[in-house]
Amino acid sequence: MTENEVKNISEAQLAHIGEGAVAYVREMESDDLKTKFPGLPEIASGTKLWAVFAANGTPILLSDKRDSALAGAFQNDLTPVAVH
Repeated sequence: MTENEVKNISEAQLAHIGEGAVAYVREMESDDLKTKFPGLPEIASGTKLWAVFAANGTPILLSDKRDSALAGAFQNDLTPVAVH
């Protein structure tokens, strides 16, 4: 990909980069997870959990432990990367 092509990448194209290969792992509070994980049962406000998302933002799993979240990414043949 040339520098010009990178500068002109669309949001749709960007959403597919890393698809099927990369998972984003991020610690999040329960209040922020409600919009990301539809059907999430009621969780105490302020509870911190580790979320794993596909490269396109699709939620994959939640865990109360970082190591478990990373293991879940590896079990799905995805390379985990941290998102802050």
